[in-house]
Amino acid sequence: MSNTQQMVKELVDKHGNDRTNLMAILQGVIDRERSLNDEAITEIAREMDLSAAQVYGTASFYTFLDTQPRGEYVIRVCRTITCDMKGKREILHMLENLLKVNVGETTPDKKFTLLETNCLGWCHKGPAMLINDKAYTELTVEKVKDIITEIKHNS
Repeated sequence: MSNTQQMVKELVDKHGNDRTNLMAILQGVIDRERSLNDEAITEIAREMDLSAAQVYGTASFYTFLDTQPRGEYVIRVCRTITCDMKGKREILHMLENLLKVNVGETTPDKKFTLLETNCLGWCHKGPAMLINDKAYTELTVEKVKDIITEIKHNS
């Protein structure tokens, strides 16, 4: 039994193989592996008696369920009009320059992935971004530069 098979079996045993538990199982794989690969999707489908297309369709619908490998630090910049009006474009441009990647890409060292995502729930304090599970609000170009510099320095 592969590590992926074992992990999926443990998650299905914990949550149950009813389709209503699919999100919890997908999130469990993300928590452990940071992304959902083809083997995990196929194994979830087998364990839950679903088609791989059903599992992949659910996983790919939600932007926080990554179906491709991501960096150690996943930066998600809010793309709402509110954050846009408060300077999100400058923030995104600064991140692209600092990381030397475009939106949707991962740095060659696999340290950072830069993404845009739908509302993070911080529009009242925009522009906002999420780095892994930590929210950063009321961003300025200077704040972003400090945040990225600190992460690079501490890792």
